[in-house]
Amino acid sequence: MSSFVDSAQLHAKAGDGGAGCVSFRREAHVAKGGPDGGDGGRGGSVWIVADHNQASLLGFRDHPFRRATDGQHGTSKRQHGSGGKDITVTVPVGTQVFSQEGELLVDLSGPGDRWLAAEGGLGGQGNARFLSNQRRAPAFAEQGEVGQERWYNLELKLQADVALIGFPNVGKSTLISRVSAARPKIADYPFTTLVPNLGVVRVGARSGRPQDATEFVMADIPGLIEGAAAGRGLGHDFLRHVERARVLCVLLDLSELAPIGPREQLDILLRELGDYQADLLERPRVVVGSKGDVAAHEFEGVLTISSVTGEGIDQLVAQLAGLVLQVRREEAEQQDHTVVVHKPLPDEIFVERDGQNAWVVEGRPAIRAVRFQDLTDDEALAEIVRRLRALGVDRMLTRAGVRDGDVVTIGPLSFEWWRDEVGAGLDRGDHHRASRRERLARHGRLDLGDSDDDS
Repeated sequence: MSSFVDSAQLHAKAGDGGAGCVSFRREAHVAKGGPDGGDGGRGGSVWIVADHNQASLLGFRDHPFRRATDGQHGTSKRQHGSGGKDITVTVPVGTQVFSQEGELLVDLSGPGDRWLAAEGGLGGQGNARFLSNQRRAPAFAEQGEVGQERWYNLELKLQADVALIGFPNVGKSTLISRVSAARPKIADYPFTTLVPNLGVVRVGARSGRPQDATEFVMADIPGLIEGAAAGRGLGHDFLRHVERARVLCVLLDLSELAPIGPREQLDILLRELGDYQADLLERPRVVVGSKGDVAAHEFEGVLTISSVTGEGIDQLVAQLAGLVLQVRREEAEQQDHTVVVHKPLPDEIFVERDGQNAWVVEGRPAIRAVRFQDLTDDEALAEIVRRLRALGVDRMLTRAGVRDGDVVTIGPLSFEWWRDEVGAGLDRGDHHRASRRERLARHGRLDLGDSDDDS
């Protein structure tokens, strides 16, 4: 089984927030002690971090699940629960993260780049947080928020210095095994290599002076065929590893077993590269005639090598090292990479119709506003009304076309919408208190009344 994996899935589950505590101070010689419930701790988040020490996505193949810890609940005496620990999921540099629908979410192209894959749930506030001059003994607290849970598709684009490109069975694996310590599978049939192989090539070291050596990473890309740019023969899976290579080394089969001549090979390979990504043709490249020890074709103007006898190998390695150093200098002059921290955009609130007389309000801020432990407590309902008004939910519902008697659902909370001369929207008017039990029995959930806003 191959140890190189360039695509995998990740299931990120952030920790849930701890619940706030409902508690009142009860001590000897302390009359009418006030609320002293502590807050719940925040759940841990899941971060994806690009690490140059990771070479593939092998660790996700059999174990895609990564979960952060939950926050602890608050307790009495204003003791807050401890927060959950964030976890860091390391991936190779060059990893792209996609949604299940195929949308590219982030490209971790540099070492240290970070992305928030799942945000931990907020801890609930204890009843001590809701003490005010108008509310002297709040008997409610917030529930902890559920942490985000997501599935992602991960894809790796190698960031090699040199990419070996050629038809199947052209000698790429033999060459990389000759110039590096890589030991890929080698056989005399096409498509022996099904996943890229990486090798570190060291050149130019003097005796006792290893600091004078030049090192570069060479990638053995699985063989390309005509139509690869259109996806034929897993072409897209192979070609994406060429995108970030600094230098291209194109190998042409000069033996009599080659299906077509070297000129046709070169034309097809360059055409496929250009069709897949036009700027690949602008990359520095070296064209090499392979299998020089059994050559049956000639191609003037290109270097001929033999990975079996060693002919031309030193010359090729030196030429590639020179091009790699040149490209590295140019990149360094342009800019130094700075670590980028990627975070999703803040969640928005939106209203959707959920039937003929039903509406659903979606969005994390709105759901956070109603996360109370007891949705039948009048003071908790008053706090919910205040929060939803501040978020502009009543105005959004009005613009969406909600009508009197429609049922609106926000997370675990449902209420009937009313608008008349007494009040409108989210305010709990006296004319609805009497019928609350009837509505509760009808919908199986708590109903709120209307707001005084006329907007």
